[in-house]
Amino acid sequence: MIPTVLGISAYYHDSAAALVRGGDIVAAAQEERFSRRRHDPAFPHHAVTYCLEEADATLRDLDAVAYYERPALKFRRVLATYAATAPRGWRSFRDVLPQWLAWKARTESTVRRRLADLGQGAPPPVVSYGHHETHAASAFLPSPYESAAVLTVDGVGEWTTTSLWHGTGDQVRPVAGLRFPHSLGLLYSAFTYFCGFKVDSGEYKVMGLAPYGRPRYAELIKERLVDIRDDGSFRLDTDHFEFLYGQVMTGRAFEELFGGPRRLPEGPLTEREFDLAASVQAVTEEIMLKLAATARAWTGESRLCLAGGVALNCVANGRIVERGLFDEVWVQPAAGDAGGALGAALLAARHDGSRAHVPHGGDAMKGARLGPGYDERTIRRFLDRHGYPYRVLRGPELTRAVAERLAEGKVVGWFSGRMEFGPRALGSRSILGDARSPDMQSTMNLKIKFRESFRPFAPIVLAEDAEQYFDLRQPSPYMLIVGQVAERQRTGDAAAASGALTVSERLRSVSSAIPAVTHVDHSARIQTVDKERDPVLHRLLGDFRDLTGCSVLVNTSFNVRGEPIVASPADAYRCFMRTDIDLLALGDFLLDRTEQPAWREEGDWRDEIPLD
Repeated sequence: MIPTVLGISAYYHDSAAALVRGGDIVAAAQEERFSRRRHDPAFPHHAVTYCLEEADATLRDLDAVAYYERPALKFRRVLATYAATAPRGWRSFRDVLPQWLAWKARTESTVRRRLADLGQGAPPPVVSYGHHETHAASAFLPSPYESAAVLTVDGVGEWTTTSLWHGTGDQVRPVAGLRFPHSLGLLYSAFTYFCGFKVDSGEYKVMGLAPYGRPRYAELIKERLVDIRDDGSFRLDTDHFEFLYGQVMTGRAFEELFGGPRRLPEGPLTEREFDLAASVQAVTEEIMLKLAATARAWTGESRLCLAGGVALNCVANGRIVERGLFDEVWVQPAAGDAGGALGAALLAARHDGSRAHVPHGGDAMKGARLGPGYDERTIRRFLDRHGYPYRVLRGPELTRAVAERLAEGKVVGWFSGRMEFGPRALGSRSILGDARSPDMQSTMNLKIKFRESFRPFAPIVLAEDAEQYFDLRQPSPYMLIVGQVAERQRTGDAAAASGALTVSERLRSVSSAIPAVTHVDHSARIQTVDKERDPVLHRLLGDFRDLTGCSVLVNTSFNVRGEPIVASPADAYRCFMRTDIDLLALGDFLLDRTEQPAWREEGDWRDEIPLD
């Protein structure tokens, strides 16, 4: 009998649920997409309900519920940390202890009780796995490899912060690990906090900021903050950090080391923040490269799988691929804590030692399209109920019409098929634009995303054409590898490339034939689109190539700053009308902004962080 398992991650950030039958991933989604609360940490009752509906199952049909970490072990780490730092951390300890005593240390029973509240019968027992074990399982078990080295790197699980595993068959075996407080994820988050961004969500902003700066603090970081060994292991000098004692990451020691107080959120960005970002990114890449080399040496494997929050650092991933340490690298699309729900479910659902997808040479993630989809009848009912004008275009007629508008410089909201699982929009809930336009990046940032103008956009490209535009050693279907724009596509001058221009000047400079997706260092966070994973998006890119000779588009997530990616047709329409998106492709329905009824909503979404 093939087991059916529900996996859950909750109560920290990015709560999620996943449902697995044997090795088949039926459904997976983050709670934030339904609750509309970004990085929602609450029990994922909406995501659980969706997964059960997608599987046509109830709680009675489940063989197990799997949780993504061991709460009792995590509680012991919390207690040990406060004991070691007393009395300095007393205030924080006093604030969190009641929750741990009331329910957090017994989260499994809380999860079972919350499931019972859904009214679908008595849930099965809850089994818990180690946090890094679920990361490792999420990385290896859906991967296309029979065996591989597995590296998981994040802030902290129960005790582990970094771990090396050996995946074979349907097993992941631990090889080595590092323990709290020595954490690459927490080191990066400390700089995220010091640069004025939000921990556990702003790290990607630091990664995007890094190319504008110089890594002039990198040696100082290695001298004073982190001792890096040749095998990639490291130790933090905890005297310079505050995360052991309370709710902030850095304090006076950081300020003294880096010449002043942390940047306030929403404050102006200065050269110091650019250089701090470049420096911590350089140190992160050095550690990840050394860890990858050790993973190769200690396991003897030629393929690597990655998960954990640090695996979302696609620049570091790109460096590993570029260095050629492995023949292939596969990164779990939901590499953060949301993916732990999937890893836990996969661990509990193993039943015959096989992974059905491996002989076919593909992964088991189904292009990460594991969330809810909406049929034509449902979308039509929504549009008609509200009186929103539309045209119905199907198949090639739809993609040709959208490609024509993109070629005219229009911005398109693209809502197609099942929603993606993980933090990246991969062409199901995306905003698309013409990558050839020198104004598209600023237009999207300021008029549509309402976000900082330094933020780069990612390209989607036909997989068969990727080598024409990018230096990329392997496919990148999940937008988790950064590569360089090919030399023949570059048009920038030497001053811009060397950093001689100011940040504002570099933002306005045209550095390639696809400037809207070319970062200031000629890098790009690439998504390769193949016909098997997404035939509709593949056809759209092909139509755009037929019209323009270019098979690259801008792809950014369908949301505005501060909100989760849209999930439903109502979410998509609301975002469409709040912004300057020109066209909305909602399944087979095409909506033109100029034809829509007047839209009013309170609040100003056009706030931008100044650069200078």
